[in-house]
Amino acid sequence: MNRSARRRLTAAVLTVVAVTAGATACSSGTGGSSAKADGDTYTIWDPYPQFDKSSAWAKLVDGCGTEAGVKIKRTAFDTSDLTNKALLAAQQDNSADVLIVDNPVVSTLAEAGVLTSTDDNKLDVSKVDPNLLAAGQSGGKTYGTPIGANTLALYYNKAVLKKAGVDIASVKDWKSLTAALAKVRGAGKKGITFSAIGTEEGSFQFLPWFWGSGAELTALDSGQAVSALSLWKNWLDKGYAPNSVINNTQTTSWQEFASGDYAFAENGTWQLANAQKAGFEYGVIPVPAASGGSAAAPTGGEFVTMPVQGETDRYATSQKLVSCLGNTQNLLETDTTLSYVAPTTEVQAKQVAADAELKPWVDAVKAAKGRTSDDLGTKYPKISEQLWKAVQSALSGSASPKDALGSAQSAVK
Repeated sequence: MNRSARRRLTAAVLTVVAVTAGATACSSGTGGSSAKADGDTYTIWDPYPQFDKSSAWAKLVDGCGTEAGVKIKRTAFDTSDLTNKALLAAQQDNSADVLIVDNPVVSTLAEAGVLTSTDDNKLDVSKVDPNLLAAGQSGGKTYGTPIGANTLALYYNKAVLKKAGVDIASVKDWKSLTAALAKVRGAGKKGITFSAIGTEEGSFQFLPWFWGSGAELTALDSGQAVSALSLWKNWLDKGYAPNSVINNTQTTSWQEFASGDYAFAENGTWQLANAQKAGFEYGVIPVPAASGGSAAAPTGGEFVTMPVQGETDRYATSQKLVSCLGNTQNLLETDTTLSYVAPTTEVQAKQVAADAELKPWVDAVKAAKGRTSDDLGTKYPKISEQLWKAVQSALSGSASPKDALGSAQSAVK
């Protein structure tokens, strides 16, 4: 590793240590977090501590090792702690052979010189949907492949809309959605709930409206951006959304919707199991863009990557492992387990064939966008922080949407 790359890596380590202090690792592997292994053993680090050795995921990982003719040492970490561990391991020339990380982290690791690109490792990503692959691209190169994706859409309560005389087919843009909320409010029910908390969750939930306005993250104070924040502020002012959204996480927002009183909730694929237990009929539509069509919602989910190794002859086997984890049959099983939409059209079709309720989610994922796309890379965390601060300021009434976003853009610069 050259001196410049080592400086970038050291800076990245210090940054991540600062924001992940106190995080706890959970291991489902065979011991500590060392990635050192002999020639017949390959290490895989993932963010799935919920899956122990007896799980289908662990058996898949071991099976891919058997197929490649090697043993697997798998270690699972908490998501936030995994980035820190990966950076520290790279600094010590002790990286895992395969690393599975949250997609916004890919650019941080890539820019720190931790990951090999697909140009280097010859990983075939030609079948992956371009909008999902973009979350793992930085500086014109691609680092890894998505194992699956989740995103946001609008759940709706069929009974509440029926009582209010709202035909869901009429909800196509911001104007028609706001009109539906007015009818629901007039019928004595509650309109829409979402998460606007002052964390990444708040930015994540605001982005479909931000992007749906036509705004770009490089210009937080544009007229389109102001229109998106004004939409949310207007909903609070008119009682279409509760003041609790300012402190809502995506979990507490879902709990509000699960009460049965709300017409709409912005939430993700990870709530599907809870939706089926809610006790009322529900549906799902993509978040509408300002003038119609589906807004781009941010993608969640992990990338399977190959870190830089001192022994480059290990790459060929690591590539076999990554390819095995991402083949059509394995993706179908894994993404069903993780409640993810698959990253390829072929597997998405199989998912919808098995469960028609996934169709609106597949549509939402196809319109989705990576938070670090547009080559934002490591600039995104700072932009996101200013964005959620602006949302908080505007919704609390401490600043107008225009002033809040103006301050955010100035802080980013």
